[in-house]
Amino acid sequence: MRDAPRVGVAGWPVAFRGSAAVAAGMVTPDRLRGPRFLRLYPDTYVRTPEDGPPDLLLRSLAAYRYLDGRGVLSGYSAAEVLGASCGRRDAPAEVTVPDLGQRALPGLVVHRSRLFPGEIKEVRGMRVTSPVRTAYDLARRGDLVERVVAVDRLANVHRFSPDLLLHFAARNRRFRGNDQVPEVLAHTDRRACSPMETRLRMLIVQAGLPRPEAQWVVQDAYTRTAVWLDLAWPDRMIGIEYEGEGHTEPGQVLRDIGRYTGLVDKGWRIYRYTKLEILRKPGLIIDQLTRARQRTSET
Repeated sequence: MRDAPRVGVAGWPVAFRGSAAVAAGMVTPDRLRGPRFLRLYPDTYVRTPEDGPPDLLLRSLAAYRYLDGRGVLSGYSAAEVLGASCGRRDAPAEVTVPDLGQRALPGLVVHRSRLFPGEIKEVRGMRVTSPVRTAYDLARRGDLVERVVAVDRLANVHRFSPDLLLHFAARNRRFRGNDQVPEVLAHTDRRACSPMETRLRMLIVQAGLPRPEAQWVVQDAYTRTAVWLDLAWPDRMIGIEYEGEGHTEPGQVLRDIGRYTGLVDKGWRIYRYTKLEILRKPGLIIDQLTRARQRTSET
């Protein structure tokens, strides 16, 4: 049970080897097979979550315990542990190993690649790919929007320039997807504060509308205050906001009322969207923003 990542309820590690727990007298084999524990990988268990299926972070912690020092967390698993969550909740855990000794399993993707010392970081006792290496790996695969989301998120949380990925691209020309990195960097903006904000920006750009500015500051010299808009076309005084779940909290609702009233009073048009519109009604967003630009061009 030693060196288990993180600590769970009543001293239990979040993820643990079942054989070690039985040998230590912490649980009997019968209880281990019962409803209180969930087997995610061979001989690797977690406490059964109370809020539904295990999320990506929990599966990643279990994957690290299962590896037992044979590799590092990478891809979306590394992003989770690095505090830059950008993958699906139900995405498989990802690890990188140096050789062919580890096979993939249901819910576990295994990458085989050589990692240099500077490309590995230790977080809470776990070895993961560094923020820049993680961004490089995620920039090389999948849908363009999700590749940009991953680079934006990691660059924002860990404060690095996305252009650093070009060094990896120059050094690893034979890596699959390496030639796609410049396209991703053409769209990235580390000022983006959330994955959904990036998805909203990419929705606008891919529809052919001008790229909006991210985190545009609107200053008020009279009150000596400033307001940051998620996205904006300053020349048209159009602000575009992504409203996450935090904006439904009572205190935030009250702050938002004053915030948006002040912006409207200055002549701004404010368009506010939730994940429901971004994911399910992208055409509505584009129609509204197109009309907004047409109206401002006529005034």
